[in-house]
Amino acid sequence: MDAKQKHDTPPEAADRKEGMRLLARATLAELSAAWEAISDKPEVAPVRGPETGLVMVRGRIGGGGDPFNLGEATVSRATIRLSTGEVGHGQLLGTDKEHARYAAIFDALLQNEARRPAVEALHRLIAARLEVEDRQKAEETAATRVDFFTMVRGED
Repeated sequence: MDAKQKHDTPPEAADRKEGMRLLARATLAELSAAWEAISDKPEVAPVRGPETGLVMVRGRIGGGGDPFNLGEATVSRATIRLSTGEVGHGQLLGTDKEHARYAAIFDALLQNEARRPAVEALHRLIAARLEVEDRQKAEETAATRVDFFTMVRGED
């Protein structure tokens, strides 16, 4: 196995990673509304948390220099098990334990083939909102942009 194959992520793991990223950036309202929309909810049992703690954030000068400890960040995480057997994990920056619990629930639901389309629809909804927010932020930033240029003075 060459080095490239060793570090490649399987497609299903990449989908789950992207899903977890979207769930972490979702609003609590989006997640609770999606959960309430499920008519035949499975039982949810906590495995760990939800709990809040700290992680050390590491940085590198110039992106490639020696690593250093930048500081600590508050994170919340949860692990749950559905009555159907799937285990889900949720983690996000901040102290919102309920958000972490919902993220774990939807991570577990994503692993269930029958529920996967509904969770993927939620992912698309979150991604669309994030795209709109990113576009608005880019437009606001562009409105304050100043272009500097140097004019040649002709005194060569």
